[in-house]
Amino acid sequence: MTKKAEAAINWSAKEYIPRDKNTSWYVWLVLIALVLVGLSVWLQWWTFTVVVVLGTMALVVGYTNRAPRELHYSLNNQGIVEGNKLYNYEDFRAFGVLKTDENFSIMLTPRKRFLPRVEIFFPQEQGEAIVDALGARLPMEEVKLDFLDKIVKFLKI
Repeated sequence: MTKKAEAAINWSAKEYIPRDKNTSWYVWLVLIALVLVGLSVWLQWWTFTVVVVLGTMALVVGYTNRAPRELHYSLNNQGIVEGNKLYNYEDFRAFGVLKTDENFSIMLTPRKRFLPRVEIFFPQEQGEAIVDALGARLPMEEVKLDFLDKIVKFLKI
């Protein structure tokens, strides 16, 4: 008896949702960095000074000026394929759907305790098919933004 092959579900989505940053965002970033540098120099924490300067530069250059890539996804019998990377179903204990603003995403919760959740965006019109296919493989649970996710959203990065 042969196992019936399931049709793959394919879609494309941005790797992250870019958030607009106005001039005041950059001013606040520089002010906070200057306060942290001043504090670290006063306390003679030289390593922390370097970390703050390099972190601020990396934030400005790496995250704010880079447009999100368009990624191609596919759901198949083994897991979720993101470009050339496969996320196996057995590596995750559950999934949930998160709606932020006008965007929908799947949050995959890993089995291993200290691994981060995987967030995959999807178009609303394919949402039902994607959720049904994932629901056949993994239990669905309610997901909420954790503390780190809330900070990243607040900082618009």
